[in-house]
Amino acid sequence: MHVTHHATLGGGCFWCLEAVFQQLKGVLNVESGYAGGDTESPTYKQVCAGTTGHAEVVNVTYDPLVITYRELLEVFFTIHDPTTLNRQGADVGTQYRSVVLYHNDDQRQVAEEVIEHFNQLGIHDQPIVTEVKALEVFYPAEEYHRNYYLNNPGQGYCRAVIAPKVAKFRKMHLEKLAR
Repeated sequence: MHVTHHATLGGGCFWCLEAVFQQLKGVLNVESGYAGGDTESPTYKQVCAGTTGHAEVVNVTYDPLVITYRELLEVFFTIHDPTTLNRQGADVGTQYRSVVLYHNDDQRQVAEEVIEHFNQLGIHDQPIVTEVKALEVFYPAEEYHRNYYLNNPGQGYCRAVIAPKVAKFRKMHLEKLAR
């Protein structure tokens, strides 16, 4: 039986992360949701208010024989700014923090290694401030968030924010694209 793995990552708006990870070879499913906080079963409105402690995250189901956890993190650290604390562009608040929510000790170790490696290479102008912590629980987002970019390409935020991120990602990671 073939085993799939999960990666749970937050780097600003989950719509942006979902739009990118859906295009990677080896990624079987991407689900937007909330994690890292202490409010049970939060709503989008509650998370956006910044009072739940949760971040907007994606839970990525992937085939480790096609793409590794390390490769997912290498993509993750190039598609958002992991050097800004509690913000991504105009999105400000702890709900938009850069966070790796690891599922096991191996994932924790790989995340720490990738962060150290990126910092040593000077990939970003500032040090990475991504939070690395254990995933306690993942709460799926409301249905209307699923496939948001695919379903709403003409929406203002999608055109102004997500489309340029997707284009940059596609250019940088051409060899990893599913299509």
